[in-house]
Amino acid sequence: MSSAPPETEALLRGIEWRVLRRLDGLLQGDHRTLLRGQGLDLADLREYQPGDDVRHMDWNVTARMGQPHVRVFIEDREMTAWFLLDLSASVDFGSFDLDKRDISTGFVGAIARLLSRHGNRIGAMLYGRGVDTVLPARSGRQHVLALLHALRHRPDAPVGHPTRLKDLLDAAAGVVRRRCTLFVVSDFISEPGWEAPLGRLAQRHDVVAVRLFDPLELDMPDLGLVTLRDAETGEQMLVDTHDPGFRKRFARIAAQREAQLRASFEAAGVDTLELATDGDLFDAVVRFVDLRLQRLRSTAAAAGGRPMPTHLHAAASAANSPT
Repeated sequence: MSSAPPETEALLRGIEWRVLRRLDGLLQGDHRTLLRGQGLDLADLREYQPGDDVRHMDWNVTARMGQPHVRVFIEDREMTAWFLLDLSASVDFGSFDLDKRDISTGFVGAIARLLSRHGNRIGAMLYGRGVDTVLPARSGRQHVLALLHALRHRPDAPVGHPTRLKDLLDAAAGVVRRRCTLFVVSDFISEPGWEAPLGRLAQRHDVVAVRLFDPLELDMPDLGLVTLRDAETGEQMLVDTHDPGFRKRFARIAAQREAQLRASFEAAGVDTLELATDGDLFDAVVRFVDLRLQRLRSTAAAAGGRPMPTHLHAAASAANSPT
């Protein structure tokens, strides 16, 4: 019997019915395309044989023994995923029935349950004003319920404290030591400085930047006189959205931010997945599966080199604005 609150249990059951049961037919049991193991463990050393991979040559042993020797590895099949969750004030924005936090919760619940039901471990770090919650990596449905409960039952992030995504990424570097898959789930509305820590994480881990956005942040419609409030600082401003010049400037600034974000993700070498507040959760998970398959193909094509980052866009190209 589950000890989770009824509303959390209902949330997870809804995700399982709406997403996982439909997804089973697409995956056909091939869940290992979603995550990679933590690496290769050294099992033995033996003399080189024709056809062995020269990259596995142990030159120290070769020099000592006078005969070429190679390392023999076994794959570490244990898989671990960590969710680095930005729950700052701007994530509570949404112009549709759902806000960005709702989209984050649904996506995290679906991916966490998809992975944990195959025995993989799931961990999470939650960021509000700072990193205030760390859920150690564990497996099982009860652990996913605990994660969803932590997401749904926490106080709203304080207004007037700009997000420092860098703090979350730096904290992850200190907590997550073994190689794993990291999901950085954020709208990336943050003070500068997160780009370099994201790149450092990608050098050690398989990183997916899951970007949350609302269509109203990308394209301002004609709504007449409206009051815009910066969710991060609380600052308010009265604007005339009926003015074509204002809407044009808004779109230009949004496009510039979009270009900067994409350049930052590309420079960091991370995969990106974009989720909109008016999107469908099942479609989002299918896009993630496609992203993993692209990663698998790019790894094979690279023949051992670093795979190229891939990008899946959930809506038309544009940018978040700090509104």
